[in-house]
Amino acid sequence: MSSGPALLVQTQQGTTGGGPGQDSRGGPARHVVTRRGLLRLISPVAVVLLWQGVTALGIVSQQKLPPPSEVWSTAVSLITTDSAAYGTLQGAMLISLERVAIGFGLGAAVALSLALIAGLSRIGENAVDPLMQMLRTVPLFGLIPVFIVWFGIGNLPKILMIALAAAFPLYLNTFSGIRNVDAKLAELGEVLHLRRRELIRQIVLPGALPQILVGLRQSLSFAWVALVVAEQINANAGLGYMIDQAAQFLRNDVIFVALIVYLILGLLTDALVRLLERKALSWRRGFLEQ
Repeated sequence: MSSGPALLVQTQQGTTGGGPGQDSRGGPARHVVTRRGLLRLISPVAVVLLWQGVTALGIVSQQKLPPPSEVWSTAVSLITTDSAAYGTLQGAMLISLERVAIGFGLGAAVALSLALIAGLSRIGENAVDPLMQMLRTVPLFGLIPVFIVWFGIGNLPKILMIALAAAFPLYLNTFSGIRNVDAKLAELGEVLHLRRRELIRQIVLPGALPQILVGLRQSLSFAWVALVVAEQINANAGLGYMIDQAAQFLRNDVIFVALIVYLILGLLTDALVRLLERKALSWRRGFLEQ
């Protein structure tokens, strides 16, 4: 049985003849997506050109702000050479990705479980939500000394920091999404004589999915921010460790390489969630394009 939102959209598509990925004449809208993608490149390219310009003209010292050409040269060197101080860029990147993947997966699993408990039950809300609201106000990075005392200086405290950073945005958005599902959809479920489990699976969760995915994107960004800090504390590998080592040697070019890699990895993971969003919410896209 189709979910409430999707069912409404399918009914409209059946009457209009249009569908996701098609314009009003029924043709493919791929050229529109390509055009939007190209337009989104304008501002990043402009920033890189401005960056190169202000350093080439001497407006900003190249020692303080290395130009893109120097950053690129340093990146190539870090990829092709195993530095005693930094290791290789790809090696540091893989270690950071592993930490983010484990930490984010742990935090997301806990956040979703607690949000479902709190969102689907008043008893669960009273038991879970007060604790989550209190914990999210604790300064995350203030827990670093505590984590070091409890868990040592290995990977575990770093992963737990990432998990905590990722958990709260996803919990808040999932809980809010569940509680803000349109009451009319619940009435639709009652008219269709859906059981509670079917109501949750076919009405509540699909209705909350847009906000859950927003929380997923926010959680990923928080996970990357937490990683930057976590890897500069008692680490011996990773992008954060590379930044810390480069700061000691006043190598701003290496710092910018690591920061740009963080940026690229963050954008790639965000793009994966956006792709998931387009697939999971294809019914909504079709509705908006009517």
